[in-house]
Amino acid sequence: MIAREKIRNVAIVAHVDHGKTTLVDFMLRQAGTFRTNETMVDRVMDSNDLEREKGITILAKNTAVNWQGIKINIVDTPGHADFGGEVERALRLVDGVLLLVDAAEGPLPQTRFVLSKALAMGLPSVLVVNKVDRQDARAKEVLDLVYSLYIDLGANEHQIDFPVIYTIAREGRAAHTLQGAFESDTLKPLFDAILAHIPPPPAGDATHVQMLIDNLDYDEYVGRLAIGRINSGVLHEGDQIAVIREEGKVVPAKVVRLYVYDGLKRVEVDDAGPGEIVCIAGAEEIGIGDTIADLANPVALPRISVEEPTMSMVFKVNDGPFAGKEGKYVTSRNIRERLYREAYKNVSIRVEDTETPDAFKVVGRGELQLAVIVENMRREGYELTVSNPEPILKKINGETHEPMELLVCDLPGDAVGGVTQSMGNRKGRMVDMQPMGSGRTRLQFRVPARGLIGFRGEFLTLTRGEGIMSSQFDGYEPWQGGIQKRKNGAIVADRVGAVVAYAANYCQERGALFVKPGDAVYPGMIVGEHSHEGDLDYNICKEKKLTNIRAAGRDENVMLTPPRDMGLEIALEWIAEDELVEATPKSIRLRKKFLEQTLRYKAERDRKKGVSGEA
Repeated sequence: MIAREKIRNVAIVAHVDHGKTTLVDFMLRQAGTFRTNETMVDRVMDSNDLEREKGITILAKNTAVNWQGIKINIVDTPGHADFGGEVERALRLVDGVLLLVDAAEGPLPQTRFVLSKALAMGLPSVLVVNKVDRQDARAKEVLDLVYSLYIDLGANEHQIDFPVIYTIAREGRAAHTLQGAFESDTLKPLFDAILAHIPPPPAGDATHVQMLIDNLDYDEYVGRLAIGRINSGVLHEGDQIAVIREEGKVVPAKVVRLYVYDGLKRVEVDDAGPGEIVCIAGAEEIGIGDTIADLANPVALPRISVEEPTMSMVFKVNDGPFAGKEGKYVTSRNIRERLYREAYKNVSIRVEDTETPDAFKVVGRGELQLAVIVENMRREGYELTVSNPEPILKKINGETHEPMELLVCDLPGDAVGGVTQSMGNRKGRMVDMQPMGSGRTRLQFRVPARGLIGFRGEFLTLTRGEGIMSSQFDGYEPWQGGIQKRKNGAIVADRVGAVVAYAANYCQERGALFVKPGDAVYPGMIVGEHSHEGDLDYNICKEKKLTNIRAAGRDENVMLTPPRDMGLEIALEWIAEDELVEATPKSIRLRKKFLEQTLRYKAERDRKKGVSGEA
């Protein structure tokens, strides 16, 4: 068992893409976690396939290094606002944070979010100004902005007295001065700052065991693993323990296996004391937020609470003509079990049954978080359809309120007009505008959460791919009025068959196609975006009529524009209220809720009647 004084628990927190995971890579390398001849991949902590593809961290993860006889437990956290629940849990495990800030971009919305959580919990911090080698780096100005942020968030004198380390994480360099970061060849100043400024875990009560469960994992050999930090007492393998569930329910259990972290591996130990982050096997009936305590004297710790979800989506059984052809799990029972299993592990989402047995409402922090759930399900062999994301509304003093987001855009100066106009159409209002140098400008808007659905693609178009945008939940405001989501209608297939090049050639004159020749389609499936308002039903399977009369000229050459790639996130942003995304292990298809033309016309007529009746 390691003495409490020889442990440091630290979380690395930052805005998305500021270099957290890359920094952890080099901390592991320089602390001797890997053999000199061992092959390493970049961003080793992003072990999930989806994380590696997207280049973002989705799940908080634990690792540990030894430096000068001190064990440093490191928790790598997500930087995206949609995964705030992961950050909340991670901060419960630690006694201090490394706040990572990009030397060019400075503090952004998620920096404010994670720092406010850390300060509210009274955690000390070490500031790491990363990427000081960027051409547009402005480290001194960024440092002033960080000090302003601490003051703005109400940091006390002890919290604002933090050490500053300048780093080039991708090269494993750190120093106490800006110039020193270019001359250094080690992260030793960073390790030393952690040992000096992050305190060891508090002693706690030595007699009674208490441990809050912050995360869950699964092992094929020993089953469910409960992860948390021991607040007090000592745990031994074989101990009889009590698991305190919601509403005070006490369930007896046994510590079958006890693990601690060493590098990227879990190592089995006989016992562990206060401050150690451990994994326990043996308690099958356990969830995030539960407390492990003495069986004779069970005392619960405060449960984890996370920010309220702001967006919802309906997950339904795939009832289209191609249902069951590509997926392994297609029934409502399969989908229900998988969604409730996700909610069991992820405290930031909720799953609710709906009036129909084959549809389930999932509420979460944002469309990216919900899209990740859909992507993971289809990779596991599930087939389902999902609706477009919708905001979760509240009644406050008898008035409908909707969630608002604080949007920060860093973009070229010539794109300011276009982005501002687009935000105006989406009910956003500008609250700040600052020149950033090098011809760039930073804009801040307060915009309804539903106004950001589908905006990311438009933003990249307006800024020619040079803009950076990020958002953070910013409270509720009265309903801002209707927002036109998509001006153009859809091109809808009117029969079953395969796409024919001849028909596609004439169809592309009427809009942008999402399919290519040979793709299978069915009635009600969306095959493109119409160039005008209103939907267009089209026979995209039509073949050229052949006769036995020889033409005087040669056949016309069919030149097709490559179809627009509609990935899952783009599809979720694009669809309207009367449309769905069909997700299977092999395909992403867009379709109408009602596949039959007559049912669609009837639904549209009823909707217009309802609108005129309200007016």
